[in-house]
Amino acid sequence: MTHVTVRPEFEKLIDPYAPVGQVATGFEFTEGPIWHPIEQFLLFSDMPGDVRRRWDPRRGTTEVRRPSNKCNGMTYDAELNLIVCEHATSSLIRERPDGRREVLASHFESQELNSPNDVCVHSSGAIYFSDPWYGRMPIYGVERPRQLGFQGIYRVPPGGGAPRLVVDRNLFDQPNGLCFSPDERLLFVNDTVQALIRVFDVNADGGLSNARVFASAIRSELEPGLPDGMKCDQHGNVWVTAPGGVWVYSPAGELLGKVRVPELVANLAWGGPDFRTLYLTATHSVYAIPTKAGPRHEPYMTARAGGSASRPTASAPQPAGGDMQLDPARCAMIIQDLQNDVIMEGGAFAESGAPAHARQQRVVDNVRRLAEAARARGVVIIHVWFVVEPGAPGVTLNAPLFEGLVDSKAMVRGSWGAAPVQGLEPRAGDFVVEKMRMSAWEGTRLETILKATGRDVIINTGAWTNMSVEHTARTGADKGYFMVVPEDCCSTMNAEWHSASINFALQNVSVVTNADTVLKALG
Repeated sequence: MTHVTVRPEFEKLIDPYAPVGQVATGFEFTEGPIWHPIEQFLLFSDMPGDVRRRWDPRRGTTEVRRPSNKCNGMTYDAELNLIVCEHATSSLIRERPDGRREVLASHFESQELNSPNDVCVHSSGAIYFSDPWYGRMPIYGVERPRQLGFQGIYRVPPGGGAPRLVVDRNLFDQPNGLCFSPDERLLFVNDTVQALIRVFDVNADGGLSNARVFASAIRSELEPGLPDGMKCDQHGNVWVTAPGGVWVYSPAGELLGKVRVPELVANLAWGGPDFRTLYLTATHSVYAIPTKAGPRHEPYMTARAGGSASRPTASAPQPAGGDMQLDPARCAMIIQDLQNDVIMEGGAFAESGAPAHARQQRVVDNVRRLAEAARARGVVIIHVWFVVEPGAPGVTLNAPLFEGLVDSKAMVRGSWGAAPVQGLEPRAGDFVVEKMRMSAWEGTRLETILKATGRDVIINTGAWTNMSVEHTARTGADKGYFMVVPEDCCSTMNAEWHSASINFALQNVSVVTNADTVLKALG
């Protein structure tokens, strides 16, 4: 099959004779393709069949979930949680790798959403989704009356919250596919009924403005097909499903060419080890086509092939003349042992002096301030808690610290003492790691999270500067991670012990700095 070149630029994106390979078939209507960057498989939905499937070259097609609530568009967030548009429930869902399910959006102004259809994630963590009413039709959803009188585009803020309508409620008939430009300054949204693509400016607060038509008349009297799924490539070109396959538009809205596919195409996503294979979900089949261009960099793509995050080749975050730069996409922030038993009056270790030193350091305020800013910039937040079962089974009494913990009946699961201090509770999208040793690495899933999210720079904060923080920094350095310790985000039993650790041991295994410098470095 020969693809159609309208402008010469098209052949820089795809070979006009690029083969169209059918990788799976026999479905009712496929949608929602998304590629897992670590485990190297394609996830896709079959809405009428109410089933979610995966495909990979080794195992072929396998069933993942049935029923799937007639899921449609899917993507991953920066932590590789699956974000799912469900037609049957009229909800936008986050599914975590451990199976936990979280409703991100289901209502607007106390009315049920129509049926979230397609979704994309901003680097800030904000989630944008379209809400036509296809999911309230037979076959593709569950037939039922609509509660809203319009079809809109919504934004769920970073960290969660009520969805915000970001377009005029009368602008779209059936909004469908949506995608960001590479610099995230633009959001493209197509309308299946109007057969066009609109583009919006993305404001600093995440809102949309300056709506204008980017491309129109995406229809044909000779072939079936209308705008549905849509993606932006690394150069800012827009690839949208259309009659005959996929039409490709330049950043200026000029039609460059057409990718020809044997079946009606509903959606598309890049995948493969180098993200140079375009996967297309067509009516009854899934197809794969090699391309010269890849996708715009999505937050989830930081985690790469081979079961581990590819380590960026950039150098360590060393201060230069008091200045330091940190790439939020490489960073994770650990909040360790800031639990009631450790630093609060009335806690098991109150007599150690830990509460007084924590107040002196303003550690809770500093960590909270740093975490809120880091989270907004896309830094992964990981809470590390020392937690034991009643009676502390499994804790060996090989060190005074562990003996004291057992004798004091501290850090018992479900107790006030084991809970995080007020103001440092986990937020939506954060991770929680439990341990029973000083180091955050020992016997925990910390490194699994770091590899899955592609993070190699660790902002190391918490209680017990000379124990938990220091041990974690030493091991992290041995493992090849870049460790950053903001000293005013750490505390221990007294200022002398804190200073000894900060000024000697930690200087050899980490960049020692402060919260304000880290905030500035994150941009």
